[in-house]
Amino acid sequence: MIKRLWPYAKKYRKYFILACVCIMSETVFELVIPMLMANIIDVGVTNKDTNYIVIQGILMMICAVIAYILGVLYARFAAIAGQGFGAEIRKDEFEKVQNFSFANTDHFSTSSLITRLTSDVIIIQNAICNGIRPLVRAPFMLLLALFFTFTINARLALIFLVATPILGIGLFVIVKKVGPLYKLMQSSVDNINTVVQENLNAMRVVKSYVREGYESEKFEKMNEGLKENSEKAFRTSVWNMPLFQYVMYLTIVSILFFGGRMILNGTMQVGELTGFLSYVLQILNALMMISNVFLMLTRSIASCERIIEVLDEVPDIHDPQNTSLTVEQGCIDFQHVYFKYKSTAKEYVLTDIDLHIPSGSTIGILGGTGAAKTSLVQLIPRLYDVSEGKVLVDGHNVKDYSVEHLRDSVGMVLQKNTLFSGTIRENLLWGNKEATDEDIQWACHIACVDEFINQFPDGYETDMGQGGVNVSGGQKQRLCIARALLKRPKVLILDDSTSAVDTATEASIREGLASLKDTTKIIIAQRVSSVQHADQIVILEDGHIHAVGTHDELLAHDHIYQDIYYSQLEGAGL
Repeated sequence: MIKRLWPYAKKYRKYFILACVCIMSETVFELVIPMLMANIIDVGVTNKDTNYIVIQGILMMICAVIAYILGVLYARFAAIAGQGFGAEIRKDEFEKVQNFSFANTDHFSTSSLITRLTSDVIIIQNAICNGIRPLVRAPFMLLLALFFTFTINARLALIFLVATPILGIGLFVIVKKVGPLYKLMQSSVDNINTVVQENLNAMRVVKSYVREGYESEKFEKMNEGLKENSEKAFRTSVWNMPLFQYVMYLTIVSILFFGGRMILNGTMQVGELTGFLSYVLQILNALMMISNVFLMLTRSIASCERIIEVLDEVPDIHDPQNTSLTVEQGCIDFQHVYFKYKSTAKEYVLTDIDLHIPSGSTIGILGGTGAAKTSLVQLIPRLYDVSEGKVLVDGHNVKDYSVEHLRDSVGMVLQKNTLFSGTIRENLLWGNKEATDEDIQWACHIACVDEFINQFPDGYETDMGQGGVNVSGGQKQRLCIARALLKRPKVLILDDSTSAVDTATEASIREGLASLKDTTKIIIAQRVSSVQHADQIVILEDGHIHAVGTHDELLAHDHIYQDIYYSQLEGAGL
């Protein structure tokens, strides 16, 4: 797992190495201090040599200052390495998500992806920034301190051969239990983010239905779940501290007992015992740091697993190799197309779709809710790939085009209109960042944006607010149509994208679109009036093509079209 993420550290390898060097050097200077202190007691104090005591004291101060400087340098290098490492992971993870197909995205919830990009990466960053020091320092200090204790009194140092296995077994049990709890805790964070995201996105719906209390209860339930999982994890991990304290105090008492007897027997000096105890504290501190590092790594490993799941997700949609195909006309053919969102699904969403759409024509698509109208058009720009059959554009399988070129050749206005924070101009330039003022005015004229743009004092420089909250639903739809037109697409797909505009404005937009002779237009609608002037109208029913024809042909012979037409005619009071 660490090997899988290690390439992201290559750019910051120098800082990792410098941080480790600083820690090891700092540890050496810190471990010299107890030896100097023992010399002061056994030599300086015993011989009443003031100069020797002063010189040794100055050396201790120099060692302390150097250790402090090295500690500061470590903190700087570790921060650069840890934050940079996390930034590289986050960058690659976000780019991977950008390359996901809709099918890939369906494997993860939006809230889970947000947690994996933020919280999980932060946990890894903190593990590096706070973990390099104990991870390098603790083993180094442990080995050196053990060496010095055996140098001072090998018999007394044998006590560690009893204490260390007890600590190791206790740590193993704690880590084994707490690992799955940390992963469960991160999943609880996903659930919290899901509830918060839904409420923020649907705030108006929640308030209009007076469901604040219900949503608060739902959030409280998720919050309580996170609290319980966190408590279980930390309740298990805190056993680490009392275990080490118990062993530490037992070790110190044992050393004082046996060391005191050695002093009484004349086989050990007081200064040696004082220095020995200093090294004992260093050893126990090192063991404590190692245990904390294991707990920290256990939590970061849970986050690593979640991040690797995203990084290792294989995109369903790939670019063909060495393709130079370009969309020239916009002719579309569906050849015996079958489609389902999941390969494990029992039934197909689309079944045996055979359809020819000539270039430059206007095609209307009608059907009831769940007829798979949107699913059909999403196959053209490869937002999803077909399960069986082929979708051809200009006689070539869509899989033979580069995804970027294919999607750039298809302008799609989705059922759910999405605008971004920024100005109206910035949103329109999503269609073509090189668009001139004349291009913007042309697209806005066809989409009837020019009918309301002058109502804003700042015109195209008007700030949209988050999600376009400063414009109405109909204005959003018209802006999205204008944005798609700026791409100058060969195929334009309007997925029920005029539902929020009045019939007069819709007629104006339809008239403007009719002037695009070189663009194939596919219009999904609920109203017959939106598609009755189309060259062909396709009736979908339960994922099948029920009928294809002009308005007059379908009105004369197709009962589904008749039902839709006359029910809408009757509903309009005509």
